[in-house]
Amino acid sequence: MDKAKVAEIIGEIGMLLELKGENPFKTRAYANGARIIEGLNEPLAKLVAEKRLAEIKGIGAALEQKITELVETGKLKYYKELKGSIPPGLLEMLEISGLGPKKIQALNKKLGIDSIEKLEAECKAGKVAELDGFGEKTQANILEGIALKRTYASKHLLSDAWRAAEPLLENLRQHPDVIRCSTAGSLRRFKEVIGDIDLLASSKHAASVIEFFVSQPGIVKVLAKGETKASVILEGGIQCDLRVVSDAEFPFALAYFTGSKEHNIVMRQRAIQRGWRLNEYGLFKSKEETRDAKLLVPCKSEEDIFAKLDLAFVPPELREDHREFSAAENNELPKLVEWSDLKGALHNHSNWSDGHDTLEEIAEFMDGLGLEYWAITDHSKSSYQANGLEATRLRQQMAEIKKINARLAGEGRDFRLLTGSEVDILKDRLDFDDDVLAELEVVVASLHVPSSREAENTKRLIRAAENPLVHILGHPTGRLLLEREPYPVNISAVIDACAATGTWIELNCNPHRMDLDWRNWLYAKSKGVKCAINPDAHRNMHAGFLRLGAGIARKGWLQKTDVVNTLSLKSLVSEL
Repeated sequence: MDKAKVAEIIGEIGMLLELKGENPFKTRAYANGARIIEGLNEPLAKLVAEKRLAEIKGIGAALEQKITELVETGKLKYYKELKGSIPPGLLEMLEISGLGPKKIQALNKKLGIDSIEKLEAECKAGKVAELDGFGEKTQANILEGIALKRTYASKHLLSDAWRAAEPLLENLRQHPDVIRCSTAGSLRRFKEVIGDIDLLASSKHAASVIEFFVSQPGIVKVLAKGETKASVILEGGIQCDLRVVSDAEFPFALAYFTGSKEHNIVMRQRAIQRGWRLNEYGLFKSKEETRDAKLLVPCKSEEDIFAKLDLAFVPPELREDHREFSAAENNELPKLVEWSDLKGALHNHSNWSDGHDTLEEIAEFMDGLGLEYWAITDHSKSSYQANGLEATRLRQQMAEIKKINARLAGEGRDFRLLTGSEVDILKDRLDFDDDVLAELEVVVASLHVPSSREAENTKRLIRAAENPLVHILGHPTGRLLLEREPYPVNISAVIDACAATGTWIELNCNPHRMDLDWRNWLYAKSKGVKCAINPDAHRNMHAGFLRLGAGIARKGWLQKTDVVNTLSLKSLVSEL
């Protein structure tokens, strides 16, 4: 088991102990242990193998034993038993935004609440607001959190869906009976939140492919299994459906099951206008619904289907009946940005604030990926919960970055760290004075403590955009997918302001954000506002979010020329 997973489980043990009302010193020891593991500079497996864990301050005998068991066996009996000792309803309550272990424990102890249903009932009866440490506002927030949880109960982040789908898809590709296979549905269209995973394969032996599919690792339950279709539940609770069709049907099935529903309606209408019928089985020379192979209009690919309907090929990301048809009719579809076009990223964190990797580790890792630059934009001082930097520490970091860049240049390497800050947009000013901002290469201005009033949030974002030292507005609506709604803001007015000032807007591609929303990028693009696709990385592995970000940018109709971090280092520096 790797370091990140071990730290996650140790931290969760602390949370579960807190939920049970255990000694706070004991719970804090696990929370501290998780942080220590995350911050290790040596491989955890090496420390375990050499029996050096006990030498690390904060790792006592109990923690050492548990960490060793996790690393060596990949599981921990204590963790499994602890989790099993807690009522499932209490664990489920942890999924409600803003409700932590202490509050859940208090609710259970004082009101006997052990399920979300009981919690909702007591909130509606006004009992929760009467408890010490709660009040009317907390009670209202809990009810809102319950409503949000129910709304998103069957929804999953794009990143989770891809992580689950890719090994299944790769295994299908390797199967000798599979001719072609692909994702379909909202996953293929790169929706930021998806329901189910849809997979499609073509084969002459559908039953054998279905049998192979339902036996894959990571499947916890088979919901249904037929000769050409199977539905399963994967680890993490995502439903995955596989359909197997003939290879002649594959292009039509792929187009149909990719959707969207609105896009498919227009495609079918275009077929009807030409005296044909289009469905998941084929394009037929018929005015009635049919599967008659004699009437089939041969199409070897999706491109052929679009061509038969007098359209340029529409990339899957654009199939939302959102202007793609007029563009395809007039051959005006853009050449969309590719994730391989990205040369670096301009909003990332290190262990100087709330990131997990050192500046040296980041430079080596990103250079190894073949990137040209990586901006370090740790939090400013007002983000105290994220260990935000005062001006003195920021200047020390800048000096350290300068040393690293000098070493890299001396070794003949072209990669460079860029100095920067994610500076808080406060009520009446930015968190750093202009003289500090002027020393930085990249300034990302972000609103972390918004107002409940749209006019106030809009005013603050526009004021930040109007500062000539600000390059990028970070995650402009502040949403957290499946957790928190966007804060109220007039995004069109913010885009207009950025168009006037030349300020870039971020597409924050952390899977929980995907902010600015893809639906707003067509307007931003029409105004000439440039996009910065940023992972908001807190770990080196978060560089992988750039691939997701490029997919969302494609969904927003963005081309390479619309995205600033497709520029080479030399060109980018001239734009900063």
